[in-house]
Amino acid sequence: MSTLTATAEEPRTAPARPAYRVTGRRVLASEWAKLWSLRSTWITLGLGLLFLVAFGLISASRYKSGITSGHLDRDFADSTAVSLSLFGTNFAQLALGVLGVLVTAGEYSTGMIRSTLAAVPRRLPVLWSKAAVFGLVALVVGTVGGFVAFLFGSGIVAGTPAAMSLSHAGVLRSLLGAGLYLGLVGVIGTALGALLRSVAGGISVLVAALMLIPGLISLLPSSWRDDISPYLPSNAGESMFALTHDSTTLSPGAGLLVFLGWTALALGGAAYRLARTDV
Repeated sequence: MSTLTATAEEPRTAPARPAYRVTGRRVLASEWAKLWSLRSTWITLGLGLLFLVAFGLISASRYKSGITSGHLDRDFADSTAVSLSLFGTNFAQLALGVLGVLVTAGEYSTGMIRSTLAAVPRRLPVLWSKAAVFGLVALVVGTVGGFVAFLFGSGIVAGTPAAMSLSHAGVLRSLLGAGLYLGLVGVIGTALGALLRSVAGGISVLVAALMLIPGLISLLPSSWRDDISPYLPSNAGESMFALTHDSTTLSPGAGLLVFLGWTALALGGAAYRLARTDV
């Protein structure tokens, strides 16, 4: 007679899988890695830095030659080392703003946004991280470019009425204000890319807001123009780093608040669309 012995099998346990959680730090790290993995990032940031420094040095050299020859252009009559060095800000803002649009709208054009939002289902942390990462990068590039342009530009105009140093009143505030302005322009570009989900559309709105609308406002009656013009994004931003102000411009603090309002408006619109509509 045979006896059957039952041996209890030990339960098989699946290997423990590491628990990955979506955290703000990890989303920031992901967006940082994506930003620097694109060749366009390096090229466009380089162009923005080049525009800021090169045009600043060109304007300083032109001022110096005008003073030396005795035929100074009327547009340079009241120039200072700060205004000459920051002459390239208007060109640098286009490069940084366009790159901000590409940071978000580029993912929609390639379809990568689906993978991004699958990894971060709550969606809004993606927008905040993109804006924070690129805004910080644009801030650093703008600040470094402004200081480099000023240090070399002030050397060019040394011994002229425009000569200034970092110790002069308002110089440090103007250079830091220019960097902050360019950083916020990058954030606005990021928001427009997420809001419009189109590279061409985002760039068009950015250029119109910063360059075209101020020109069109000049066609309005002077009473209207004087009331509206200081609150336009570009004019409010310019008051952040202007060394002198008059009755037709905002103070640096007021300009910062107005420009922050425009930035918040763009981010709010982008956040609403991202949270309420499908990709």
